[in-house]
Amino acid sequence: MEIELRGDQPIVDAALMDLDVIGFQVLMQSGCIRTGVERGTGADAGKLRLTFQSPDWRVRLTCSGDGTVLRTTRLRLARDGAHAALAE
Repeated sequence: MEIELRGDQPIVDAALMDLDVIGFQVLMQSGCIRTGVERGTGADAGKLRLTFQSPDWRVRLTCSGDGTVLRTTRLRLARDGAHAALAE
């Protein structure tokens, strides 16, 4: 699995994260999904961590510098503070 890198901007297909594409687009456009990009340092230099979070779930992709997804973490976020890993 790979993401596309356009300069400093990662382009991610919602289907790669096992999310409904139309629903994901609606949530992104409405501002209900927060996003973050972190660049690795030290032992993780050259890697990217992309995080997408809604009120109900969080998906984090750890990628190599060329966009290859090395690890995907999915969590269902509970309103009471308990979190459960989603099936991978």
